[in-house]
Amino acid sequence: MNKRIIRTAAIFGMLAVAMGAFGAHALKARLSPEALGLWKTAVEYHFYHTLALLLLAAFFKLKGRLINAASYGFTFGIIFFSGSLYLLALREVFNADYGSILGPVTPFGGLLFIAGWFCLLLAALKNKNA
Repeated sequence: MNKRIIRTAAIFGMLAVAMGAFGAHALKARLSPEALGLWKTAVEYHFYHTLALLLLAAFFKLKGRLINAASYGFTFGIIFFSGSLYLLALREVFNADYGSILGPVTPFGGLLFIAGWFCLLLAALKNKNA
């Protein structure tokens, strides 16, 4: 097992639960339905890729650079994709217009997710025991 990946997944898991609860309770009355939708999408992808990290560490006996690359793709994908959506959803609360800055960050995070899954695929194809 890769302890670094497990620690990262544990931290992201705690944050995902906290962000989901925060959105459901503290933000529900303060955000528009569209902004709440962004928040929900951020939480969902945050959770999906936290679980993917955990699975990488706990269940895959694959090791090496491709697994590490997959973990970094998922980790930074969460930060850029979900993080930018969290901030975009909060524009109404902060009364800020930083959408033009964050708009390109979200797809970059999505590309990191895709790269992470691709690295996992390559690792599985490369490993004869997978």
